[in-house]
Amino acid sequence: MEQIESVKEWGGFLNRYRHASDSCACDMSFSVYLPPQARSGPVPALYWLSGLTCSDENFRTKAGAQRYAAEFGLALVIPDTSPRGGQVPDAADRYDLGHGAGFYVNATRQPWSKHYHMYDYVTRELPALVEAELPLAPGLRSVAGHSMGGHGALICVLKNPGMYRSASAFAPICNPVRSPWGEGCFGAYLGARREDWEAWDATCLVRAGAAAPPLLIDQGSADEFLQEQLYPRELQAACEAAGIPLDLRFQEGYDHSYHFVATFIGEHIAWHARALKQGVP
Repeated sequence: MEQIESVKEWGGFLNRYRHASDSCACDMSFSVYLPPQARSGPVPALYWLSGLTCSDENFRTKAGAQRYAAEFGLALVIPDTSPRGGQVPDAADRYDLGHGAGFYVNATRQPWSKHYHMYDYVTRELPALVEAELPLAPGLRSVAGHSMGGHGALICVLKNPGMYRSASAFAPICNPVRSPWGEGCFGAYLGARREDWEAWDATCLVRAGAAAPPLLIDQGSADEFLQEQLYPRELQAACEAAGIPLDLRFQEGYDHSYHFVATFIGEHIAWHARALKQGVP
């Protein structure tokens, strides 16, 4: 784990690291914001999963989250959205497959299956690495994300009971087995059997009995992808039937962009901070 950048912000440090990933079989980079409280001891961490076409750069420069992380004493762990490099397969003519589009699944089909194990990376390898090397409190984790990363945050919490104290999302892809984005990536990464896709779909996981802590989702009413790609009402209905508390907030006039994320990220970080600090002296 090599530190390749460090910038002081809001009394803490926004660092970028690079390491050789076993899960993705390539070098991976990620960012971590360590708040000023980390100088006194380990702090809880909020893992942020970004969306299609993004890297760690989008969230760390556009969301304004570091200000709130410093206020509440949370670290931000910001992985990339896919493996990268010349040896990693890509679909150069598509923005929604390959580099920048890992979809937080473990691919099982060639040529993707060697490198595209983003689920193992964000739920196993990365937490173990940063909790061993940085002043992060082991086990005090929450997860959030935007769009494809919102999908990632939801499946991470649903597939790992007890691993995360809380989960939230901005405009997540809630039912990707019905979404053109999900169909395109799942078909490539996982094969043609739609039954195999359901293990990576938040709505299907809830219907199958997965449990979760209370969830928070913000969705812009003017989101250009709302009707065709996102399907938040399907997840809401599944959660209601399963008894999972879900606060789905439709925000009037907001679109799918980081302007939307930046407007409400402070509320999300405060919400996660409350969950992460319950029972902590």
